[in-house]
Amino acid sequence: MESKSILITGCSSGIGFHAAAFLKDRGYRVFATARKPEDVETLKAHGFDALQLDVNDSPSIRRALDHILDATDGTLYALFNNAGYLQAGAVEDLSRDAERAQFETNVFGPMELVRLTLPIMRRQGYGRIIQNSSILGVVAMPFYGAYNASKFALEGFSNTLRQELRGTPIHVSILNPGPITTHLRENAFQVYQRTLKHTVASPYQKTYKKMEQTYFAPQERKIAQHPEAVVKKLLHALESPRPRTRYYIGLPAHILAFLKRILPDSALDWVIYKIR
Repeated sequence: MESKSILITGCSSGIGFHAAAFLKDRGYRVFATARKPEDVETLKAHGFDALQLDVNDSPSIRRALDHILDATDGTLYALFNNAGYLQAGAVEDLSRDAERAQFETNVFGPMELVRLTLPIMRRQGYGRIIQNSSILGVVAMPFYGAYNASKFALEGFSNTLRQELRGTPIHVSILNPGPITTHLRENAFQVYQRTLKHTVASPYQKTYKKMEQTYFAPQERKIAQHPEAVVKKLLHALESPRPRTRYYIGLPAHILAFLKRILPDSALDWVIYKIR
């Protein structure tokens, strides 16, 4: 039986890398992509069919897809939109450029990949599209406004896509992880240093100092799960004949999603304030 092919974005580390490794071992034809050439070389050294793909760059996306279609005789079983990053900062402190950059990576890149892969899946008569969102695409947290907004946008796009594909053999699933042990925080700190570190006039300077000592600190949270927890749900979304539309991953994600359903906004705001 011919192996199923899957395109995964953001494979340099974390969820993307673990997903690529697990699925490769399971027999999938994994096309593992990364933005930086050096990360692509590292992936190749691990035995992956690795490609450079920058979700912010349309020609890069098209080149990667052309390579994949040449290698698979024009087929692609699944797309896992995993690439993304977190822009921290209060809403009033973020520039339009910072907000735009967040949406380019977390929203517009995945949207373009979906647009380009859907005709392939329609033509072959099957396909899976899995979006790596976040529990912050369901429940907002203060000082992550751009990230919250980008994930809420990805959720809206994915829900609409699923409705439009109703009755077709193409399935759309959303993953909503809570805290996961990845490089998301380290990468977020680098973005924060670039975009907000010197915002001296901000009324939130004390909050930023606290974030530097807690959220951005190089330490593992006890509640954070290994990326394998995400891979387990990804596998179900790929192989179940009836994949779920949404997968909450980890106890914090389940609790917050439940509270979102039962609490009024003011009560949920109080809970968020207490747990931050």
